[in-house]
Amino acid sequence: MSAEELKNGTGVSAADAEQYDYTSQTESDVDPKIRFPCVDERKLMFKVDMHVVPILCIMYLMAFLDRVNISNAALFGLETDLKLVGTQFNTALVIFFVPYVVFDIPSNILLKRFKPHVWLSVCMFLFGLFAICQGLVHTYSGLLACRFFLGVAEAGIFPGCFYLLAMWYKRSEAQKRFSFFFCSTTLAGAFGGLLATAIGKMDGLRGYRGWRWIFILEGVGTCVISLLLFFAIADFPEEVQWLTNDEKEYIEARLHADVGQSRRHDKLTWKSGLAIFKDYKIIAGGFMYLGLIVPAYGYTYFAPSIIESLGYSAIHTQLLSVPPWACSFVFAMLIATVSDHIHHRFAFVVVPSLISLSGFIVLLRVHDKPHVQYGALFLAAIGAFTAMGVMICWFHTNLAGHQRRAVGSAWQIGFGNIGGIIAVYSFLAKDAPKYLLGYRVCISFTCLSIFADIVYFFGVLHENRKRDRADTAISEDEKATMGDLNPDYRYVL
Repeated sequence: MSAEELKNGTGVSAADAEQYDYTSQTESDVDPKIRFPCVDERKLMFKVDMHVVPILCIMYLMAFLDRVNISNAALFGLETDLKLVGTQFNTALVIFFVPYVVFDIPSNILLKRFKPHVWLSVCMFLFGLFAICQGLVHTYSGLLACRFFLGVAEAGIFPGCFYLLAMWYKRSEAQKRFSFFFCSTTLAGAFGGLLATAIGKMDGLRGYRGWRWIFILEGVGTCVISLLLFFAIADFPEEVQWLTNDEKEYIEARLHADVGQSRRHDKLTWKSGLAIFKDYKIIAGGFMYLGLIVPAYGYTYFAPSIIESLGYSAIHTQLLSVPPWACSFVFAMLIATVSDHIHHRFAFVVVPSLISLSGFIVLLRVHDKPHVQYGALFLAAIGAFTAMGVMICWFHTNLAGHQRRAVGSAWQIGFGNIGGIIAVYSFLAKDAPKYLLGYRVCISFTCLSIFADIVYFFGVLHENRKRDRADTAISEDEKATMGDLNPDYRYVL
């Protein structure tokens, strides 16, 4: 029986696959491998991977690059030319996070309404434009304004991409995709250091300092790429044109078996959105991310300054900033592969967090051995960015349905990025080169993240065991619309 015939039999059009009544069908009707014997799952998922993951990686790589290249620009005269004093440079970093925190949830709501390829490409063009403007400013206030609007434009990228990824993949296969996407940050860090090294040599070209060229050229590149990605970014599975009807239904069926109905077209209201926060596990997810954001941004923004304080030139510093990022990518993908293979997350969040913790402890205690200090930066970066990738996937894919994923993912990313503000004011110029306060803060928040991980782990473990013992009288129709609140649903540990 074809997909079209099957749908006509249920009185539902093929254009709205989500409304297919799985609950009234036998296992042979629902099992996608039985319903669609002509669909090769391996080839289909490779097709999905090629359309979804690389495009989002490119977009996030550019977003992260435009966000953190200010740390590279600082090595090429930004603070001197704009006459920044005291904590003004830190304030310029911090102001980015204010709109970034506030607009995460509204942005995910707009992404759901306007479709991902429209909303994400518009956001990308805008943050590229504001990045260019940073290279043209001549005053401190102008820099603050650009950083603020850069935060507004970038607010939707990170949570939006994770929200979209979670709607394409089963939980058992998501970690490698999430980590590969998240590792765009490490690629951006490595690429940014190399690119800044090359662009910095343009210092004085056409009367512009090297730091201006860093902002201008990277911003122009982002704007151009955003125009191309408008046609390449994948929408939700129900809406893309590059899948056949059978392939769409196959993906819908396999996701339904994993997490229930996606409820793509359910209206998200303030009441339904706020009700999601009654679940304490949602709150714990925010603290899991907050605790790692502090050491991650502490490293991201200040590693170049820390390396320079070891006695290296600006160009040499940029080059030395590349290897820790590259190692982070390799280690994160290795951990992700093993995590997916054994279907477990908790240990693969906590162990890398402890690795990062050890790196910051070494940096706190050792101040006269450059090679040891540089090695500790590897531990700090490898641990933090690996743990973040696994933790975000763990939290996002344990949520089910568009509403809980849209709000939950935006909450975690938005609330967590408050840590960016904390990190920026923890590494002050007056504390260089030892940065004792900064390292202590990173250590404290890494411990906070580990504690939140433990709370979340025992929370989902308790919920699974409670559901194992419970005998509910809820109908199958109701269960199919409950997402991860379905009593038959089991969280990944």
